[in-house]
Amino acid sequence: MAAQINPSILSADFARLADEAKAVEGADWLHVDVMDNHFVPNLTLGVPIVESLARATDTPLDCHLMIEAPDRWAPQYVEAGAGSVTFHVEAATAPVRLAREIRAKGARASMALRPATPIEPYEDLLPELDMLLIMTVEPGMTVEPGFGGQAFLDIMLPKIRRTRELIKKHGLELWLQVDGGVSASTIEQCADAGADVFVAGSAVYGASDPAEAVRALRTQADSATAKASWACDH
Repeated sequence: MAAQINPSILSADFARLADEAKAVEGADWLHVDVMDNHFVPNLTLGVPIVESLARATDTPLDCHLMIEAPDRWAPQYVEAGAGSVTFHVEAATAPVRLAREIRAKGARASMALRPATPIEPYEDLLPELDMLLIMTVEPGMTVEPGFGGQAFLDIMLPKIRRTRELIKKHGLELWLQVDGGVSASTIEQCADAGADVFVAGSAVYGASDPAEAVRALRTQADSATAKASWACDH
């Protein structure tokens, strides 16, 4: 599969979200971080904003729920217009049932892992998913005023490799997403390790031309993937 670039509106101007969505219309998905100030220490946006964004853009919405009780709230994001909904396994009560409910409502089901959460205990859940998200920063934590801006955790690269090996082991068409610190200087490492979906915030919205930044990141990821051993064996 060709690399997919998902700009994160967490790095966009919240007063101009419709315009910011249009600025990256060449992207594969628009990544929407939902934080509740409980599961993570930040508070962002909720269902009404997702509904508005879905009306304002033709780019499908990839909602990442960093919230408590995703079993209760995730289906509402599908109904609001999200094409993909990611829940954290650390917060979900019944992840298999939740993934099946998200799929039944017509969206792609994705499960996220915090940096300290290993993939191996969840190997049997992979067939229930359309995408797995590996956080390459600690979700919701900040290093500067506002949101986002953390440095990429390169110690996550072996975890990405192990996850790709499990996907191949089971012969799954499962997307592997990385989120956190993805930029021109890190995206090739992620692609080489096995990721094929990349969430980029400031690397896109901090650029003078966000659409060109998306294209450049995709080119880098595709080039690295073409040389990666996991893709050559696929």
